[in-house]
Amino acid sequence: MKKRIVYVLMGLFAFALLMLPLNSPSNPLQAFASTAAASENNGSDLQKLSSLNHVVKIYVPSTVNGSIPITEEAHEQFVDQALTKFSSLFGGATSIGGNGGWIDENKRLIKEKVTIVYSFADKLDNQSLNDVVAYAKQLKKDLTQSSVSLEVDGKMYFIE
Repeated sequence: MKKRIVYVLMGLFAFALLMLPLNSPSNPLQAFASTAAASENNGSDLQKLSSLNHVVKIYVPSTVNGSIPITEEAHEQFVDQALTKFSSLFGGATSIGGNGGWIDENKRLIKEKVTIVYSFADKLDNQSLNDVVAYAKQLKKDLTQSSVSLEVDGKMYFIE
């Protein structure tokens, strides 16, 4: 009888270990998995490279006064201006196009082309962030927008 209880308890313990995710801190196998993963990745070519841990994005609208489209050429000028600003602040920048939408005060969907200009950075100091915010405020003013979206490390800010 005691052997049967021991076998049942061992089975339950093994089942519990299997049910816990391997990356769960409460799984006793986690220490082994972390050590094994570290030794596998230790010295990989990717880990030897430097990385940029921050990303800053500005959403460049293609409208004025909230919903009046500007010309393609005018939009490209604003995108080029943002690319230049971000490149000077962070050493480089990329732009990707997309479509955005929002609901106006009359409950209408306003859709517009938007271009996201972004840069990766190793460090974000207060001066760089202040320069980005000042640029976003200028872009908002130039395009007579109610706000311009600025994203830093996955957090969205509305510059109003």
